[in-house]
Amino acid sequence: MVLIRDLTIQGVQMLLVLLLAPLLTGFVRKVKARLLRRRGPPLTQPYFDLVRLMRKDVVLAEGASWLFRVIPYLVFAATWVAASLVPTFRTGLLFSWSADLIAIAALIGSGRFFLALAGLDVGTSFGGIGSSREVMIASLAEPAMIMIVFTLVAIAENSRIPIDNPATHLELTMVHEAMVLEYSGRHLALIELASWLKLVLYVSLIACLFAPWGIESSGADLPALALGIIAYVAKLAVGGVLLALFETSIAKMRVFRVPEFLGAALMLGLLATLLRFVSGSF
Repeated sequence: MVLIRDLTIQGVQMLLVLLLAPLLTGFVRKVKARLLRRRGPPLTQPYFDLVRLMRKDVVLAEGASWLFRVIPYLVFAATWVAASLVPTFRTGLLFSWSADLIAIAALIGSGRFFLALAGLDVGTSFGGIGSSREVMIASLAEPAMIMIVFTLVAIAENSRIPIDNPATHLELTMVHEAMVLEYSGRHLALIELASWLKLVLYVSLIACLFAPWGIESSGADLPALALGIIAYVAKLAVGGVLLALFETSIAKMRVFRVPEFLGAALMLGLLATLLRFVSGSF
């Protein structure tokens, strides 16, 4: 019975992050539109976009290999597993033994690696530019992500302002969008859903580390778990509002300034690690 209960709760966790990922993206878009005094799309627009993309036929480039077809599923699976490992409404999940920082970083890094390969696979100029920029950002963001507590680096990992603008399609400024220009249909739907899941993952990590209130223990009953889910949704809402406020109050920086921005995070992480070892030796 204990195993069945743990499996059920782990399944609820996986379904919860999957269902809330489009809603969080729609909520951020809605808040940003309101801050800019526009009406904006409805909260459920990302769900409609996924359904629309799933119904469309897949159009493949002539030079696309089998890897180009498989990568959307690999990126989606890696991101979904990583998002399912982060405690949201209950601690002591069934797979919590593997939910350390290295495992989550490896899953996110593998998804980014395969997506960069997809941008290079079709041989277009925009895909090559996006892949090179993505790898450049990853070489600074991922080491810093391991060393610090997901504050300055989270916006870089999710291709958000000021590092990247997820809503732009200007060839000279986009990073993430340049790698997925050749995708369509269900492949593009999986890529979009994976990016929304990554946003949920990082907001959940920040909420879990800095606002752990409302996360129930492993022996909690059903009413307590329901309160934990409500608290988790409230944290996502607060994170969405803060993200929308940040993106509407700051402009996107030039690509050549990104290494300075992320380099500061890496240096602060190295300094914090050094101070931690020095203080622990006394």
